[in-house]
Amino acid sequence: MTRFMWPLVIFLVLAGFLFVGLGLDPREVPSPLIGKPAPTFTLPLLRSPGKNFSSQDMKGQVWMLNVWASWCGACKDEHPILMDLARQNVVPLYGLDYKEKRAEDGLAVLNRSGDPYTQVLFDADGKVGFDYGVYGVPETYIIDKQGVIRDKLIGPVTPQNLQERLLPLIAELKKQ
Repeated sequence: MTRFMWPLVIFLVLAGFLFVGLGLDPREVPSPLIGKPAPTFTLPLLRSPGKNFSSQDMKGQVWMLNVWASWCGACKDEHPILMDLARQNVVPLYGLDYKEKRAEDGLAVLNRSGDPYTQVLFDADGKVGFDYGVYGVPETYIIDKQGVIRDKLIGPVTPQNLQERLLPLIAELKKQ
């Protein structure tokens, strides 16, 4: 009798793990970088390839880094929300054009749809994205005045997560 019980017990345990796993939200991947200094970088600007931007330039400011690409469908979905955010002038919004084959692809998207970014940084090889732990685009990081990552949003910025999560955090960080 016990010979038949072990396979049943193993099956029930595996089924329990499967049931719990199916209930998890894949967008809620905890980042080990939250609460730690943001990786420093220097990248060329998309619109002015001869000029560079350094993350060190943002010390003393709360800022948002939005990782996007011209080939990303979800990035197109969040674009109007980022345009609205830019009009509100709540926080400096920097775009990281991630793993593009050519800078012209990113420029074409911005010229066609509008440019919500304070500056757009060109990360052709994806090294900076890798340093930030980018799983896929879009991803958005909130970085505080000391250069510490305070939040990471995986997936597109939506009106809901902007109002309920990102803007309250930005307001709180600006007070500090």
